[in-house]
Amino acid sequence: MATITTADFKNGIGLRIKDKVCTIVEFQHVKPGKGGAFVRYKTKDIKTGRVVEQTCNAGTKFESVMLSTREMAYLYNDGSDYIFMDNETYEQVPVPEDFIGDNAKWLKENDVCQLLYADDELMGVNPPMFIEVQITQTDPGFKGDTVQGSTKPATIETGAVIQVPMYLNEGEMIKVDTRDGKFVSRV
Repeated sequence: MATITTADFKNGIGLRIKDKVCTIVEFQHVKPGKGGAFVRYKTKDIKTGRVVEQTCNAGTKFESVMLSTREMAYLYNDGSDYIFMDNETYEQVPVPEDFIGDNAKWLKENDVCQLLYADDELMGVNPPMFIEVQITQTDPGFKGDTVQGSTKPATIETGAVIQVPMYLNEGEMIKVDTRDGKFVSRV
């Protein structure tokens, strides 16, 4: 168990606080004119994404966590697990369906995803930032539906429903931003 003090703080460093793995979002050393120095810092819980602001005395010790990401290709879903493969070692890693959560709607076979590890423990799966998918179902666009900014719902091949411009039809390939689930462009 490696420990670090507040003097070692850097943005993005991993900490274990009350059995939760967090990263430091930002921090500030404060030396008031009266009293002891303290540190004000914000941490982001890796599993929930929740950001919390806290303070502690300067020199307080924390348990350090080694954070790493590994790029793996998504292969398939066998019903209960999503199977990922390391592109270098060809090792296959099963990840439970409930662990992936909402990110499952952005997984397309053979896409490269980033798996986040904290001390060799899997913490999260991040899909690619942009995916190219086919529209499988949407209402047809009619001639004259050219109003700027109007959208309609469309189901893409991964099963997610997103808003697309009126001029798009079934079978067309589009680019989607997985961070916010928005249409980017036609491919």
